[in-house]
Amino acid sequence: MSEYVVPPPPLTAVPIAGAKGLFPVRRVYCVGRNYADHAIEMGVDPRQEPPFFFCKPADTVVWAAAGPVDLPYPDATKNLHHEVELVVAIGKAGRNIEVDTAVSHIWGYAIGIDMTRRDLQQAMRQGGKPWEIGKTFERCAPIGPIFPISETRELTRGQIALSVNGQRRQASDLSMLIWSTREIIATLSRYFTLEPGDLIFTGTPEGVGPVQAGDALSATVEGLGTLDIRILPALKEVVE
Repeated sequence: MSEYVVPPPPLTAVPIAGAKGLFPVRRVYCVGRNYADHAIEMGVDPRQEPPFFFCKPADTVVWAAAGPVDLPYPDATKNLHHEVELVVAIGKAGRNIEVDTAVSHIWGYAIGIDMTRRDLQQAMRQGGKPWEIGKTFERCAPIGPIFPISETRELTRGQIALSVNGQRRQASDLSMLIWSTREIIATLSRYFTLEPGDLIFTGTPEGVGPVQAGDALSATVEGLGTLDIRILPALKEVVE
């Protein structure tokens, strides 16, 4: 049997709300511009351009067993933004999934925050280049525990919100999604084979904005509790 030449990375997994067990993370898909007012604040007319998809590495997903998730202010940015989102956890494989049957592929839901280095994202976008470095960095996808759909039922409406230091920044309703979670799953499955362990960040409402070291973020999705984040000073040491 062959041995690894370097230590293999640990498997990323997310806890299940109120139960033992972990949800293993395979891939993380994200939907861009899936609330009309957020698309407008980003300078895009949602009537002219549909939402699109991008990915984050699985190991950017982080959670805390107790208390807030600690997120050191990332390198190379002066404009770190919050984006609260409903996250869909996939529990059944499928490709070319029909909208009418898409809900059967959902294992559960969670609160997520797509942390974004906005200045890097915008610089890449203006240059016509991929803006992965704006969306992907260590601990950029904090998430709350996953609630089984058997307990929540299908989530099609309910408040989604985020506050910074007690001041409300984002507030909308899941019913305001341009593409529903069923439509997202059906469309994604035409590009990728969805598998158990996949997470889908479904888009953020308007009100995104900057955070600084020392800020406390509190995100909520109706029926899924609260996800708290603490922004720490940037790390200075070099890992060798």
